[in-house]
Amino acid sequence: MIEQQSNGTDQVQWAKVIDHARCIGCHACTTACKSENVVPIGVTRTYVKHVDVGVFPQTRRAHQVTRCNQCAHAPCVTACPTAAMFKRADGIVDFDKSICIGCKACMAACPYDAIFINPEDHSAEKCNFCAHRIDVGLEPACVVVCPTQAILIGDLNDQSSYVAQIVNREAVNVRRPEKETLPKLFYKGAHQATLDPLAARRPEAGLFMWSEQRESHEHVVSGNPTYNNSSAAALLTYDVAHSIPWDWRVSLYTWTKGIASGVYLVAALLVLFGFMGSQSALWLWGTPIISGAFLGLTGLLLIWDLEHPARFYMIFTRPQWRSWLVKGAFIIAGYSAVLALHFVGSIAGSTSMQSWLMLGGIPLSILTAIYTAYLFAQAKARDLWQNPLLPAHLFVQAAILGSAVLLPLALIGQLSSAEPVDFFPPAFVATVFTLAIASLFHLLMILGEVSLTHATAHARVAIWEMMRARYKTAFWSGVFLSIVGGALPLAMLFGFLSIGIIGVPLALVGLMLYEHAYVQAGQSVPLA
Repeated sequence: MIEQQSNGTDQVQWAKVIDHARCIGCHACTTACKSENVVPIGVTRTYVKHVDVGVFPQTRRAHQVTRCNQCAHAPCVTACPTAAMFKRADGIVDFDKSICIGCKACMAACPYDAIFINPEDHSAEKCNFCAHRIDVGLEPACVVVCPTQAILIGDLNDQSSYVAQIVNREAVNVRRPEKETLPKLFYKGAHQATLDPLAARRPEAGLFMWSEQRESHEHVVSGNPTYNNSSAAALLTYDVAHSIPWDWRVSLYTWTKGIASGVYLVAALLVLFGFMGSQSALWLWGTPIISGAFLGLTGLLLIWDLEHPARFYMIFTRPQWRSWLVKGAFIIAGYSAVLALHFVGSIAGSTSMQSWLMLGGIPLSILTAIYTAYLFAQAKARDLWQNPLLPAHLFVQAAILGSAVLLPLALIGQLSSAEPVDFFPPAFVATVFTLAIASLFHLLMILGEVSLTHATAHARVAIWEMMRARYKTAFWSGVFLSIVGGALPLAMLFGFLSIGIIGVPLALVGLMLYEHAYVQAGQSVPLA
């Protein structure tokens, strides 16, 4: 039983210490957790990772009990759009499955890979300190069952508690302190080869103790075949594979959203700077129809990616405003309203209405293009995405996609007009140059991304996965097609229409492949 003693000044703040000098790696905590919380087979709230350190015959097995870190600054709570992940007054990070929409933003945000989607109820789940037992004065199931008392809990604010004494007086470690989450799960006597997911090498052919686990496009296992983050001889002998939260639908969503925002943005700027007339059919009709169609497709992809698609409305009815998924949803809603009013104005024959709508339409289209950078930045687990230039890069990508889609429509309009084919109107020329210049900036930003030294090993491993491993085909194909697609349309200005127009689909496909490689590579680094 727990004896909760108030120190008279502060609220109880629960913390956990795992003493690896006592841990024997028996997995009793894993079994007790599964039994207590009815965790399905194939997923775990807690498990024991094994690493063999040393060279035979002088070896020893080091353990790490892996679970939610109960962070004081929990990134999963910030990223959750409906507050399904929430922090209690006593410091426990808990969850409410009834309002979880299954967006997996919490999974992407957790630097410790402690959250999973329950395959039976399709809601996010993790260790919640057995809060239902804490509330009735009982210890968590893992604490009760541990045969060596290696798992200890206590109140950090009570200086007389054993846990507070250990944390304040003895050498303890936390995982990934650079993420500034202030974990309240402390490791005493843990080997660095277990705390660092890149420190131990994977066994050959993925043959782990009791299991066979191999890397795939859907799962990540600790260690790395080429990057070793420790000088110690350390071999990973038991681990649990973790699912990559966001699949190809999120990669595709960044592409469709780029078209939806880029078409309106490029067309509006052409009108604003006098390259396209405000009476142009491409501006009055083509722009709202194309942007609206791809924005609708973006929404469908986002809803399709949810584990609970029928609950998507909760983003609007119970928004958690720190989440960029919520902010993005309202930005898209505002942008949709602008496109709808633009289309209504065209039906009504009012051209001045579209001009006034640009006051809100241009900033909303820009925000629609770049807000994903802030959504990705909330995924604190993914070091590749912590790039301050990502908003600018997404803006450039929107310019590429928008000009690439508008270019053939502008050409069709030119060929159907009474003007000679060798005369190109300013809108067509400006669109060609926009595509070429934006593609050049895109290439320069990619070169900067892959050639500059990265601050963390996780970012370097993600770059390696993108350029040389799992996603190299999509990455290099995307870069090559983007370069060719941006350059070829310049040939149309010299009369080579049939050659130049080939660049349009190449630019579109190239950017789609690059987006897929970038989004997936960011999730390919082991965290646990």
